[in-house]
Amino acid sequence: MSRRIIMFSFADCQAYFYFTTMKNTQKVVIFLLLFLAVGFLYKANFQNTSLYPVSYLYENYINKTLKSKLVPPQNNSEPAEKDLSPSDVLNGGDSIIYLETTDKLPPTSLVLCAIESAAHHYPTRSVVFFMKGLTEINAEEVQKKHLSVFSSLPNVYFFPLQMEMILSDTPLLSWYQKVNPAKEIYWAHVSSDACRLALLWKYGGIYMDTNFISLRPNPHHNFLAAESKQYSSNAVLGFSSQHEFIWKCMEDFVKNYHGEIWGYQGTLLFTRIRNQFCTMASFTGKEDFMCGNITILNPGHFYPIEPGSFKRYYEVWDKEPTFDTCYALHLWNYANRGDHRAMVPGSNTLVEHLYQKNCPSVYAELARNGTSL
Repeated sequence: MSRRIIMFSFADCQAYFYFTTMKNTQKVVIFLLLFLAVGFLYKANFQNTSLYPVSYLYENYINKTLKSKLVPPQNNSEPAEKDLSPSDVLNGGDSIIYLETTDKLPPTSLVLCAIESAAHHYPTRSVVFFMKGLTEINAEEVQKKHLSVFSSLPNVYFFPLQMEMILSDTPLLSWYQKVNPAKEIYWAHVSSDACRLALLWKYGGIYMDTNFISLRPNPHHNFLAAESKQYSSNAVLGFSSQHEFIWKCMEDFVKNYHGEIWGYQGTLLFTRIRNQFCTMASFTGKEDFMCGNITILNPGHFYPIEPGSFKRYYEVWDKEPTFDTCYALHLWNYANRGDHRAMVPGSNTLVEHLYQKNCPSVYAELARNGTSL
């Protein structure tokens, strides 16, 4: 027979003896007092925790998340634990980068679709959007009104575009400190040209203009995209940080600056520097070319529809192309600036189907609210 050892203190024995000799009414009173005491403690504890109800905790979480996604820490100050700076997000070297160098708000549906499509097709990579119109003052309002569609996408980040910070530690900073934006014909474009070079030099990753709808991941790391048989595009490119090609582009940008010539700091710059690395043969099929350690991607990967035919994106097709060799589609915003064509829900156009497949959240919002978000 096993024996259980139980140890009592002298005080325990006294309490037990006293309780067994009590009358039933006394026991009832003690039980009631204990019950009330437990209830009081529970209530007090509940009231303390209810100072932070679920709705508050949820809002507090959202605010912290939005602050980390929307607002970088102040310059020359110690960042708060909850804040993320652009470098915190970009330092991995594989981010997808977008820029908006005008104050334009809200972003167009195409801009929002570009960002969402990248977030879906690059789920393990950060998708970072720098917006000149976003400030620490209006961040919460911009989020609620224009960017709430991204609340379910954890890899999307928004930051104010601060050019001096972006261009710091590059040859482009001296150019920026001397140039007068008010006298520049194409300031929104050349400032964007400069920022993408600086960001790729410092952090690496893939840059895309905001009129690309991503279709599938691009497996290439150091690449240029051919816009045509002769020209290399600067609308989409990818490089590791501190790549020689990007450094040469920045040097040429400053030394041979001609902001009054359309594309001189963009496509023409990239084509000039590419020609220093290798002599390009004209594309005759679907082949890509190697230029040192840089892949020159065939125009068909991004530009299957040429700029003169951009309206085809906004038409109904009897049989739609599969775009099975495309990583993203360029919708030629600049060519469309006069027509102002946009995706219309229910139109059965090619662009509507692209939205449905690649940016379903943006499409759903447009379907509910018309052609604006």
